[in-house]
Amino acid sequence: MIQISKLMLQGAGLAPVLLKRAATVELDWDVRQKSRFDATDSQGRSLGIFLPRGTVVRGGDVLVAEDGSLVLVIAAPQPVLVITPCPTHGSAFDLTRAAYHLGNRHVPIELKPDHLKIEPDHVLADLLRAMHLTVVEATVAFEPEGGAYSAGGHGHGHAHEHAPTAQKLSSIPIAIEKPHVHGPGCNHDHGHGPHAH
Repeated sequence: MIQISKLMLQGAGLAPVLLKRAATVELDWDVRQKSRFDATDSQGRSLGIFLPRGTVVRGGDVLVAEDGSLVLVIAAPQPVLVITPCPTHGSAFDLTRAAYHLGNRHVPIELKPDHLKIEPDHVLADLLRAMHLTVVEATVAFEPEGGAYSAGGHGHGHAHEHAPTAQKLSSIPIAIEKPHVHGPGCNHDHGHGPHAH
């Protein structure tokens, strides 16, 4: 078994040719959030990964083996729920509201500008549908947010000021949310009433 105790975030500093030649290992989110696990790479080698506690491995990260070989991590496709606003009368604000409610439940969420992803949970799926969101099952890579206090935070790799100025705040348009109207063209299950399926 090859031992690995070093991780290079997104292969930082490695030449693209080295990444191209590297072995790969596909890992789902459940495994990638552990700091100690076993895996088998694309060359059939058994790997024993022993990273510092609290380390989260992301797709695109590179594991460095004790023999100096590189193993590129690929986020394995896994079952998820993809959440989008209702295409007929939803808005991007619906995703913000959903992320707020999911965050209050400490649910790992992958945030994208036009959708959210969470691990399958039929209770949460029903909650989201009741909030007039479209929820679809898919099998894709899952890269949830690390949280505000995780090592690396949101990891965009550059420094800038995050505090908005009064000038910037005054230019933010405020919109009043329109009520959600239900009708035959809604195209998704809202689950209203005790007999809804």
